[in-house]
Formats: sequence, C-alpha cells, structure tokens
Amino acid sequence: MKIIKILIIDDDEDDFYILKEYISTIKEQQFIVDWCGKYDEAIKKVCAREYDLYFVDYLLGAKTGLDLIKEAAEKKCEEPIILLTGNGNRGIDIQGMQFGAVDYLVKSELNTEKIERCIRYSLERAITSRALKSNERKFRNIFERSKDTVFIAGDNLVFTEVNEASFFLLGYEIDELVAKSLYSFIAHKNDAEYIKEQLLENGIVADKEIDVLTKRGEIKNCIITVSRETDIAGNPYFQGIIHEITALKKAEKTNLALGKMEMASRLVRTVAHEVRNPLNNIMISLEELKLSSVNKADDTFFNIIHRNGNRINALITELLNSARPVEIALQKKSLQLILEESIEAAHDRISLHNIQLARDFEQEQAWIMADYEKLKIAFLNIIINAIEAMQKDKGELMISVKHKDEANYIVMIKDNGSGISKENLICLFEPYFTTKQNGMGLGLASTLNILQS
Repeated sequence: MKIIKILIIDDDEDDFYILKEYISTIKEQQFIVDWCGKYDEAIKKVCAREYDLYFVDYLLGAKTGLDLIKEAAEKKCEEPIILLTGNGNRGIDIQGMQFGAVDYLVKSELNTEKIERCIRYSLERAITSRALKSNERKFRNIFERSKDTVFIAGDNLVFTEVNEASFFLLGYEIDELVAKSLYSFIAHKNDAEYIKEQLLENGIVADKEIDVLTKRGEIKNCIITVSRETDIAGNPYFQGIIHEITALKKAEKTNLALGKMEMASRLVRTVAHEVRNPLNNIMISLEELKLSSVNKADDTFFNIIHRNGNRINALITELLNSARPVEIALQKKSLQLILEESIEAAHDRISLHNIQLARDFEQEQAWIMADYEKLKIAFLNIIINAIEAMQKDKGELMISVKHKDEANYIVMIKDNGSGISKENLICLFEPYFTTKQNGMGLGLASTLNILQS
C-alpha cells in the first residue's frame, strides 16, 4: 500500500498537532504528515511536488491561504490543496474553490470521518483532474500542430479559435481570422448555402469539396468537415477541419493531361505509319512515272504531286516529333535571359500588332537548371498565343519573374486578350486542339511536353 505524504501549512503549530492526530486515527492507510508554518517555504514545497496532498490554513501571517492556492495554480502545481477555515467563512471557502482548492474543511467541525472522506475524495478528484489535463494537452497539441486548418466556431460559423495552419491556408493572422465567418472565405455561394442547409438539417457536413479564397485572392481547393457540438453548459458550437488538396488536384490534372498525350501519341504513331506507307508507294510510283513519261506537259503535274507528297511527309514528321518525349540537356541559365530571348524572337509579331509590352523581372538573376533552347521555345509558344489572342493596337502583354520561395520562381505571362471559355479550358494543352482557323493545335501541347520534361 502506498504511503500518502501530507503537508499541513499552518502558522499555528497547535492546530497542526490536532489535525495530525485526527489523520493518524484513519485506518487501513499509512500517512507521513509534516508541518510548515511559513508562506515562502510552503510555496516552494508545493511547487517542488514533494507531497501528495496539502492542508492550507486561511491565516498565514501577512498572507493568506487563498494567496498560496492562487500562486500554486499560476505555477501549474497540480497536487490537491484543501483549505482550512473558521466558522462563518463560507465566502472564503467558495473563493478558495474558485482559485483551485479541491475542497475545504471548517476547523471547528473536524473529525476523523470527515478528514478521511475529504482526503479520499480529493486524491480521487486529483487523479481525474490530471487525466483530463493530460488529455487536454494532447488534444491541444494536435490542434496547434496539425498541418490542416482546425477551427472552433460559433453562430454562422464565426471563428472563435483557429490553429496556426489557418495562416498558411488563408494568409490571415490568427487574430485577423477570429470574429470572421468561414462563409466569407468560401468562393462559391452555392457551396456556402449547401453547408448551411446540411448543418441546420443534420448537424454535420462531411468531406465536402470546396474552393476557398485567400487574402491574396488565390483560389485553393479544399475538403471540409464541420459538425455541430454542445458544450457542458448546453451551448451549441461548431468544430471543423479544412484539408487543402490544391496540389493533389494539380497532380490529377497533370496525370490526366499526360494520359491524354500518351493516347494521342499512340494514335499519331499509328496514323503516321498507316499514312506514310501508302505515301511512300505513291512517291516511288511517281519517280517511275517521271522516268517513263515522254510528255513534258506531265512534269507540271508530277511536280505538284511531288511537292504535296513532301509536304505530307513533313507534316507526319512534325506530328511524330510533337508526340515524342523531349530529351532535355540541363544547364545553369538565367531565367530572365531565356525570357528576353523568347521576347526577341517574337519582336516582329509584337511590333506588327502594336502591342504594349511590360516587363517585371527580379533585379537579381534567377539562375535555374534548364534546357535553354527548348525552354525558350516553350515561352515563345505561350507569347505567340497571347499575341494572337489580342486585338491589334489594343494589346497589353505583361511578363514577370518573381520569387515564390528560396528554391522556386514564378513566371507570369499575362495578356488582355479574348481569353478562353470554360468548356475549352480542359482541352487547352491537348494535342491538335485549336480554336484558330489555320492552327494545328500543337504549340501548347509541345510547350507542356517541354515543361513537363
């Protein structure tokens, strides 16, 4: 059986001996009971956690037992403290409980049974309290260290508490978010209405995919789960978690595009094979006809067939090259220099369309590992597409290079052209997709192939 160590903190030694005598008569339990009559010494012993239980008298010279209980709580001392008071001090008793005392006893009403029950209940309550505090710390750590945004909210999903991850998701400091409603960050009104309806009807929204709007105006793809809960006072509140899936969505789109390109590549190789074989037969037959022909007038038609045959052959080669994985030779190059070379290659088109060109480059050179020629072609394809999308004499083209973080840069090529319809966006980098009258739909497909390589 464990021996329970008790410290009695009382400036009256006679009261200590009386209480110690009562404790010694408790059966089936062994105790070590010590005395401390000075406040400063007592608070040191309490904070040192040398004892299992403390009895503290209200009167401790210049200070009181309430001062000691309050200071012990502030210093995170978790061992149970029982307050000893005189008759008619119910206000002090209640105040002691509010400061952190687990129980109180009136000195004039002491007896063995009351003290035994008070000790037993206080120790049991202390064990329960420590377990609760331990769990609270665990969940607090999960709340604060989670990479997902975790929040507590009141009516209308107004944030009352958020974790640090919310800053990385939304771009707002924690104190900026508190008192703002989650609904104000949901990009699409119909999603906000759906969440309101589900919480009203069912009290929970599970794994709902939404887009959230950040402080910088970015759209991020997320999955949200929110549930309505009730605290111990019966007041409703909401708790939820927001998991960002923007990177996952981008990866899915990239994999889909790669899959489409692979399918298109297989189709191109098949078609090229099926077309080139009869074309070769045509060209061989043409050469034989030219040798056997005696009519000089036929040469005109022979030349037409020969030129167009070569044109078809060149188109097949171009199609095959666009579908073939790009071989990359990486070198350390300046990103600004590559862009300048691409702009120079498009200079005539920019001049002919009278387009206003603006650059916003980092002053410090952005050194990257890249295939200089191929990346120049990729940028040139994008710039040409931008030029062709703008009206003559009204075009504005902005090209910028900015730091994203220590290891990455963002290149932005922005125009004020006609844009792309939503239904065509998903087809944007597909081979042979084009909205141009004379386009082949290979420019952006080739660009994507280069960038992914």
